[in-house]
Amino acid sequence: MPHRPVSLRAPKGSVAASEIAAAIDALLADAAADGAPSVEFPAEVLAAAEAAAGAWREGADAHEDATDVPFVTLDPASSTDLDQAMHLERTADGYRVRYAIADVPLFVALDSVLDAEARRRGETVYLPDRRIPLHPTTISEGAASLLPDQAAPAFVWDLRLDGSGTVTGTSLGRAVVRSREKLAYEAVQDGIDAGDGHPMMLLLQEIGALRTRKEAERGGASLNIPEQDVEADGDRVRLAWRSILPIEDANAQISLMTGMAAADLMIRGGAGILRTMPPAPEENVGRFRRQAAALGVPWSEDLDYGAFLRTLDWHDPRHLALLNQAASLFRGAAYAAFTHAGELPEDTEQAALGAPYAHATAPLRRLVDRFVLLTCLHHARGEQVPPALAAALPLLPEIMQTTGSVAGSLERRALDLVERTALAGLVGETFEGTIIDRRGGEKKADAKKDGGMSPARVEVQLLDPPVTAWVEADGELGGSLRVRLEAVDVAGAGARFVPVGESAS
Repeated sequence: MPHRPVSLRAPKGSVAASEIAAAIDALLADAAADGAPSVEFPAEVLAAAEAAAGAWREGADAHEDATDVPFVTLDPASSTDLDQAMHLERTADGYRVRYAIADVPLFVALDSVLDAEARRRGETVYLPDRRIPLHPTTISEGAASLLPDQAAPAFVWDLRLDGSGTVTGTSLGRAVVRSREKLAYEAVQDGIDAGDGHPMMLLLQEIGALRTRKEAERGGASLNIPEQDVEADGDRVRLAWRSILPIEDANAQISLMTGMAAADLMIRGGAGILRTMPPAPEENVGRFRRQAAALGVPWSEDLDYGAFLRTLDWHDPRHLALLNQAASLFRGAAYAAFTHAGELPEDTEQAALGAPYAHATAPLRRLVDRFVLLTCLHHARGEQVPPALAAALPLLPEIMQTTGSVAGSLERRALDLVERTALAGLVGETFEGTIIDRRGGEKKADAKKDGGMSPARVEVQLLDPPVTAWVEADGELGGSLRVRLEAVDVAGAGARFVPVGESAS
């Protein structure tokens, strides 16, 4: 799935937003010196983007006119790089889902200066108070974005579902679309909860529930854990835990369904790029089962681990600890490119979904989606994949791995920076936390040293402030621990917590 923008939108805060902005400026300067992409684009890339934004209609002559379809978008309220728009309707035998995806290839031609810059960046990087975009905003937040009341080109997936949510038919074409409304997650969820939901969002909720049930039947799994978010009010910001809203889960199911349709099309066509993940090793599943037993959380033998994970609620301390341990079951995700059937990976599935899957719904924010959409379009038309596109596919796994590593590092460093800055004013205070991991406390190979035991450390998740920290202490997973914030090094060493009753040495 695409990264969710880190928004600054809270009821109150404890750190000056200007202080955070200055720190992010310094972080980006350091990162740029190491070769990371900058917010700014080279002049020739900006010029190419302006030209593409002004001339897209010249390349859209063959696009169907679908501006009469009342598409809507659903995103965080602050988003302006809108990749997807949907139109959902009930049919005599089930549902029809039309999913419009921004036609970025119409703006970014293969082997153009825009393509080269996008390959260098790989994906949009979302940081507190700003973003490092994949494409110039003239494209990503302007002409190619599916903004309300703006004609824009799109790839339109037309998916037919039966009453159980099973996809019974798929087609793909290009069209000019016009979104009618820009809906926001929180407002939509509030309306549904108040009994006054948007009609199409009520249908989305219904289809999402059916698709979630299908995921469970396939043995798919997901982690229901909170996200660390940055919130603000005016010139103050703070950290908070944020749970995914039910309507976000439903929306994700539409995107996942489309990605599975794209994977199926490419597998049948014999060329493309999949997002794969191997099944969790049996030893990891066995260890996780033992951890569940140790925490007193029953795991019935007739439930696979995906079904079991869906029973866990992170608000329960024991469940929170167990969900943290479940991360070991979700490793090894990769991209697998193939240009003929003989290159298909041995296992084409994304194990967390229980099905083959491809990234196909966020081309404004993720490089690989543009290539997947183009490849799928050729397959849908019964055409051979053009040589230039086929030549690019094998290059994408390494590009995505390298750029993804850079983006992930920047995002983590930025959140760590906000965390340290926010904690600086709380030194000396005491907090209650839940133990979510444990290391050490084991017999050393040389038992004559240090009492024969390695020092125990536990990872503690605090609810307020919303941070996790390693503490030199011992305890059981799922147990509680009171800690005191002893010191904070905003410049980089981080925060030091100690168990209540101890002091810094």
